[in-house]
Amino acid sequence: MTRPTPETLAHSARRARAAVDPTVDVDPAAARSAAPPAIPAVPAVRPSAPAQVTGAGSLVRSLEALEVDVVFGIPGGAILPAYDPLYDSSVRHILVRHEQGAGHAATGYAQATGKVGVCIATSGPGATNLVTPIADAYMDSVAMVAITGQVARPSIGTDAFQEADIQGITLPITKHNFLVQNAEEIPQVLAEAFHLASSGRPGPVLVDIPKDVLQAQTTFAWPPTLDLPGYRPTLHPHGKQIREAARLMAAARRPVLYVGGGVLKAGATDGLRRLAELTGIPVVTTLMALGAFPDSHQQHLGMPGMHGTVAAVYGLQKADLIVALGARFDDRVTGKLDSFAPDATVVHADIDPAEIGKNRHVDVPIVGDAKHVIDELIAAVTVERSAGRSTDLGDWWTQLDDLRNRYPLGYDEPSDGTLSPQYVIKRLGEIVGPDAIFVAGVGQHQMWASQFISYEKPYTWLNSGGLGTMGYAVPAAMGAKVGKPDTVVWAVDGDGCFQMTNQELATCALEGIPVKIAVINNGNLGMVRQWQTLFYNERYSNTDLGTHKHRIPDFVKLAEALGCIGLRCETADDVDKTIAAAMEINDAPVVIDFVVGKDAMVWPMVAAGTSNDEIMFARGVRPVFDEDDI
Repeated sequence: MTRPTPETLAHSARRARAAVDPTVDVDPAAARSAAPPAIPAVPAVRPSAPAQVTGAGSLVRSLEALEVDVVFGIPGGAILPAYDPLYDSSVRHILVRHEQGAGHAATGYAQATGKVGVCIATSGPGATNLVTPIADAYMDSVAMVAITGQVARPSIGTDAFQEADIQGITLPITKHNFLVQNAEEIPQVLAEAFHLASSGRPGPVLVDIPKDVLQAQTTFAWPPTLDLPGYRPTLHPHGKQIREAARLMAAARRPVLYVGGGVLKAGATDGLRRLAELTGIPVVTTLMALGAFPDSHQQHLGMPGMHGTVAAVYGLQKADLIVALGARFDDRVTGKLDSFAPDATVVHADIDPAEIGKNRHVDVPIVGDAKHVIDELIAAVTVERSAGRSTDLGDWWTQLDDLRNRYPLGYDEPSDGTLSPQYVIKRLGEIVGPDAIFVAGVGQHQMWASQFISYEKPYTWLNSGGLGTMGYAVPAAMGAKVGKPDTVVWAVDGDGCFQMTNQELATCALEGIPVKIAVINNGNLGMVRQWQTLFYNERYSNTDLGTHKHRIPDFVKLAEALGCIGLRCETADDVDKTIAAAMEINDAPVVIDFVVGKDAMVWPMVAAGTSNDEIMFARGVRPVFDEDDI
């Protein structure tokens, strides 16, 4: 079979509330500057003359007008009418092997490109198979539109064949969702769905279309008029809060910039670097924000949280000022919430007002897009510094540098001579380089990939952060490669995660999507096993996957059966040449089975439910701190 070439591939809320916390005093000038923006028009394409089409034809023409270049999906009875006009469309359809794969592929595409990812499924089980990727996109604020077929309108509510109330099911996990009632609504609903998904705080939007609506005759015209009363995301922050934040930043002796994924969503990474270098304030980047600030930058303390660096965890814990930018004070960052950063004044900037004060009391709330917030903070801080108001952070940096030097990220080589997973991932990052996109599954390999690969550029790290979805990596890597066909895309997956969605490698093989997969095969559900080791007296209940002792499945043979190139590496001496061999293959997907030791653990670690003060640098090793200094 001739596979399509990469060149062919290349050719082819939560509604955010608009009001700021009413307890904040805002002067009239600031209020005027923060006037809600008008809803932007749908993509600027040439208006389309009215044409008689079916509802399905209107759907496909709407996707074309919205400049959608690819959708991921599987046909079925209720959505089948849409697939007929799709056959002749300029929109590329990628036939996945499972609807979960379609959803994660749309997410990976969106995360890599900044565009809206689109997935399609039929009614009933097709739609419910999208629930996990929709929830995943919701937790990580990813712009995705899911289009589902529904049984015909007269059958809704009768328990008809393959009927499921997907609108009701997904209500808690979508930014908004629609049940289309007639064919005339389709262009407007699609335009509104894309606008909602991509504006304000991004998120998934579901559009459910009954089969008889797809079959009905209608008139298609473009562009439609959007009707979203009350939806006015606040983009520009209020001046009073910005000035107060700048004043606090100038006066703080132990400040930290706590950077979340919202900075990447806003395209604010250049501004973040300018702000950090202007102020000299230490920076921590969450799991969702890796790459927003270069890992190699001297001011970067690393990732905070459960498996963050000692310096990042204690920098936040002992800060007197935390400036949170597009972050949500997640429990994996804060640890036991009532003991988190007890002495810190908090400035919290987020485009979603619902996040501000949700978990942690906020002293200065700032509602706005991270790019505008950071740009205005730079201006306000510059004014403070011009007036001679700034603090020497030398003592703070001396303390933090001491922590970095005493407790760097590292690992011990396995005592039984097996291959170290940390070494594999570290060498992968060094050999592949900073221009590649790395996509991780969920578990130990995800944490090692966040720790031992250096992320120097934005949008080069994709993972499932909020939901922690095993099975995310392979289809998300597929979507990322479709969106960035000229970029090398590696998925770092575990042997457990890989077995959940590896069938999408067949899609990659047939569609000419040459992703590369590094399976970190430790024979177990590694993170669960680590917790069993630490907290359950080494009682390993149902975590042995059999991929070591029985080699079931044999990942090399499985890769070959799915149309991929399969390689295996079991020794440190073979790591570099195996990675190099994979890098030479650009016309087919590649899977490397890295057979690693089963006992490796992720350190540092803050155990769930404990205070960040109780961070462990390694098993049985708690960092030693001079409380007088910190």
